[in-house]
Amino acid sequence: MELNRKRILVTFLMHLGDLTLTTPFIRALRQAAPDSYIAMLVDEKLKDVVLHNPCLDEVITIDKKGRDNHLLSLIACAHKLSGMHFDILLNLHPNERCSFICALTKVPVRAGAANWLFKPWFRPCTPLDRTKHAADMYLDVLTQLGVKKLQHHGLEIFPGEENTETARKFWEEQGVKPEDRLVGFNIGSAVETKRWAPERFADVADTLAERGYRTVFFGGTMDLDMVHDAVRHMKTRPLIATGEFGIGELAAAMRRCSLIVTNDSGPMHVAISQRVPIVAMYGPSHPDLYGPYTDKATIVTAIPPCPGCAGGMKHHCDDKRYNLRCMKDLTVRQVLDACFRWIPSRADALR
Repeated sequence: MELNRKRILVTFLMHLGDLTLTTPFIRALRQAAPDSYIAMLVDEKLKDVVLHNPCLDEVITIDKKGRDNHLLSLIACAHKLSGMHFDILLNLHPNERCSFICALTKVPVRAGAANWLFKPWFRPCTPLDRTKHAADMYLDVLTQLGVKKLQHHGLEIFPGEENTETARKFWEEQGVKPEDRLVGFNIGSAVETKRWAPERFADVADTLAERGYRTVFFGGTMDLDMVHDAVRHMKTRPLIATGEFGIGELAAAMRRCSLIVTNDSGPMHVAISQRVPIVAMYGPSHPDLYGPYTDKATIVTAIPPCPGCAGGMKHHCDDKRYNLRCMKDLTVRQVLDACFRWIPSRADALR
């Protein structure tokens, strides 16, 4: 299929981490269609992931869990998109809501992934290959359209100037000096079974602080209770950035860190997009499919691994034989050893 010199719409209405994992696709599409007009439909709350992406000409949003969370808004969205006269629509995930909008949008060519109810509207329809990493799975849409060279730069989020200034002011107000080495912590996750214990994060943070690093906790407002729990267990005093930043500001702030220690979560992918090394704790989810899309990462898992989620990730661990063993058996020593692969383990190494 000829992609260049077309009006192309990309649609994707999934979560923060998933949207960040589409950025290699966005870059590869621009490389394949340098003279096309490329727009992307995303959730309004996550627009910062792609808002300043130089490979996009326009970002269109809907508030999928807010004011647009009803059938009439989805129909109105499809009507609006139809009036924008796109030549090609590419949907990247078979989400029901997005598939419905795509099926109703009038466009000459509609391709990509689709919910089974709407597959007849897509030519070609790209099946999700669950044996591949999600970022590569989205790239399959281009492969199926005949793109031979999938050229991209990995995960990319481009903070705007205002985002960068907000992050700079935050570090200045916190007394962070140019010579300070920061280690960031993201201790939350939308999925309960992916969360490592706050007191273990506290132990890691204390050890690194005693070695000369300044520690900072990131995350959203929903993570504040977990962060406060971790801080109560600490002997040293960390910086608290939890709930302070939107997505673009978080990306800009994470750039300042020498390392991010994180659960499997959306902010983990944000850190990767800023080329910051990460140490990631993995329990019920599979890093081969949704792991760090970078070579600047160390994945830490329990030894031996727990077989409880062999059939797919569980959001709750109700089986008494396992009882969150995948995260409970993952030790502080393992995480510290992984950290010291990326940063010096002694304070005198900082001189």
